[in-house]
Amino acid sequence: MRLPNASGTARLSAMLNRGETHWLTTKNGRKAAALMTALLAAAAGWADISLVAPTGPGVRRPVTFKAQPFPLQDVRIQDGPFKAAMERDGQYLLALEPDRLLHTFRLNAGLPSTAAPLGGWESPKVELRGHFLGHYLSACALMHASTSDPRYRDRVALIVGELAKCQAALGPSGYLSAFSESFIDRVETTGKVWAPYYTLHKIFAGLLDAHALCDNAQALVVARKFGDWLAARNARLSDEQLEKMLDVEHGGINESMARLYAATGDPRHLATARRLWHRRVLDPLANREDRLAGLHANTQFPKVIGAALLYELTGDRRYQTTAEFFWDRVVHHHSYVNGGNSDHEHFGPPDRLAERVSPWTAESCNTYNMLKLTRHLFAWEAGAAQADYYERALYNHILASQDPRTGMMAYHIPLYGRWFMPYNTTNDSFWCCTGTGVENHAKYGDSIYWHDDEGLFVNLFIPSELAWREKGLILGQQTKFPEEEITRLKISCGQPVAMTLRIRRPFWAQEGFAVTVNGQPASVDTKPGSYAAIKRSWNHGDRVEVRLPMSLRLEPMPDNPNRAAICYGPVVLAGALGTEGIVPPMPYAKGQGDFFRAALPPPPVLVTDNRPVTEWVTQAANQPLRFRTKGVGRPQDVELLAFHTLPPQRYTLYWDLLTEADWQKREAARKTAERRERELAARTLDVVRIGDFESERAHAQKGDRTQSGVHAGRLWRHATDGGFFSYELKTDGSPSLLLCEYWGDDAGPREFDILVDGEKVATQKLARNKPGEFFEVRYPLPENLTRNKNKLTVRFQAQPGRTAGGLFGLRLLRKEDTTP
Repeated sequence: MRLPNASGTARLSAMLNRGETHWLTTKNGRKAAALMTALLAAAAGWADISLVAPTGPGVRRPVTFKAQPFPLQDVRIQDGPFKAAMERDGQYLLALEPDRLLHTFRLNAGLPSTAAPLGGWESPKVELRGHFLGHYLSACALMHASTSDPRYRDRVALIVGELAKCQAALGPSGYLSAFSESFIDRVETTGKVWAPYYTLHKIFAGLLDAHALCDNAQALVVARKFGDWLAARNARLSDEQLEKMLDVEHGGINESMARLYAATGDPRHLATARRLWHRRVLDPLANREDRLAGLHANTQFPKVIGAALLYELTGDRRYQTTAEFFWDRVVHHHSYVNGGNSDHEHFGPPDRLAERVSPWTAESCNTYNMLKLTRHLFAWEAGAAQADYYERALYNHILASQDPRTGMMAYHIPLYGRWFMPYNTTNDSFWCCTGTGVENHAKYGDSIYWHDDEGLFVNLFIPSELAWREKGLILGQQTKFPEEEITRLKISCGQPVAMTLRIRRPFWAQEGFAVTVNGQPASVDTKPGSYAAIKRSWNHGDRVEVRLPMSLRLEPMPDNPNRAAICYGPVVLAGALGTEGIVPPMPYAKGQGDFFRAALPPPPVLVTDNRPVTEWVTQAANQPLRFRTKGVGRPQDVELLAFHTLPPQRYTLYWDLLTEADWQKREAARKTAERRERELAARTLDVVRIGDFESERAHAQKGDRTQSGVHAGRLWRHATDGGFFSYELKTDGSPSLLLCEYWGDDAGPREFDILVDGEKVATQKLARNKPGEFFEVRYPLPENLTRNKNKLTVRFQAQPGRTAGGLFGLRLLRKEDTTP
């Protein structure tokens, strides 16, 4: 059969890119489909950015993949929640002004700029400035690949061209950033600078994505000069100096250098990538040791992704072990029900999550990075376990983290309580999770389908269309999943295609899973958490229908079976707790924790008496993702919605499950606490609600190296490394005492002095004083400190190298009367 000429191939390719496949239903269209193998040459330059295909001279990939991803250009998302999220994201990308994004780059290069500066983390005085432009380049490149919309490609070309001008103006070294190279001097010496290599990694990634996804040759030229600078800069450091530098968050700078090597073949780039090995963190992982507790979570993911890529480029098994062990520990021992991880941005002890449920849980950047790492592992193993995790995190974190009204993105995902998700503002936030967020929603097509030499994997059930150019085949997937339990696949091809079609049977799909081919039951030997494989010769018009039975289940915390989430199939159900107190500018925040500074009442509890969830949760008629508790909610029953469909409001994902006896005990304790509170109130001269923004401001809170947060539903404050925090309390001059509350499990270097008007009144050490509960300490004040005064300054001063607090409560009480 005669192949089409170059112009015909280009036209056919363009039609596929635009998702125009209606022509396959015509006679002539079927003939054209038979010629689609000619498109292989047209697609040869296209790249998948997560799993780098080496293109540089002399570069090879010694690792054999069990599954290969399809380029984003070959997958088109169809109508549904993912396409709607992509469109919102695309509108935001196009609304941002390139000159404002470039402003600090031009200023740093000594070039003129009249643009209005951006706010938040992109403000001209913020040390992380420039990071978002890298994300923006990546997001626009991803969006162009996902949609073929030339507006995103044009944005990429404009920004790459301007960055090239900035790089040239900065001199011949190749350095490129929105801040001066003195930041690199600081990270190499004192370390007292906010993560400059983290920012450089984002710029690098944006340039490499522009090259890979938009075929922008200039981007690779700029990236290569940049990489040459980085290689030369780090070559002069000793191993000890380099290790000290790597203690400062540095993103995936090792991954960037590995990707650059894959594109250039320059051995200096590979040598630099291998040398950027943070021994303190990565050596234990390579030795299969989980020492993650206490580490800043998102600092670790990118360097492990870099290790995964280095394994693919070198075959060194140490890199493989590092990535696989880390993935397993995070997914199975450090993750919450939505696939997210971390509390206050840090890992805790493995399998101890029940009390790590402040509003600062599940940073979105972490899950963005975990999905990138998951793609590497799936390529190596083609395991349903990786695809199961991908689905969990995609629906219940990534998709759920976008504001359905504006397309703005959440930093943290609160999991327990009555919190709501704050979203970034359009021009005054630019958090790290704003940057990863604009990428998240631009690449929903990257992991739906995979392939190997034998056939095709269908991993996700998202309405979409795949053009498998090498096979001359188009696979269409039509579904409203998870609103329905069925997905439908249709084959379009010009000639029969012999292959194995593997359809993931999720771990949650129990009895009732079934597959039919052209209306006839297919014999598939499969179990939950595996693949249903159908090997045959596929013809044009073949149809496959997959039934994915969904049911209710509980997923408890690993360390507390009575704190659990309610799930239905792939989705987590959120309790809809209303919008009380959410007033403008809420939920849009300049600072990611702006709205996490108030004490809230606990969420409802569920008095289930250990009955199966199917006995006390009912599904709404004709609304498959809407449920309600039945007779178990205290103080009232609650409506439950699939988290990714929940309109912005207060919610909880985890519930305390009680017996009636437990509930009565909790109620009795609450009434006792209320009675005691009334008695204390009669003696209280002043009280500070620790961690509450308004209360702390009213009490003139000051401090150095101090932070606040939430634990067990209570707000706290502490000061680290010899820091302090203080408050001004009102008094009437009468004899008095301080009443302080602490958490009984706090331990470690927590030793501090308590001073009143500069005079030390006590030294306190926290060393698991009362495990598992809060406790109080009373500090009588000398009468000369309070006599004839109307206010006191109370200071909590950490001893050198130690921590003051955490403090959960502070009152000034009159001494008279007996202690209640």
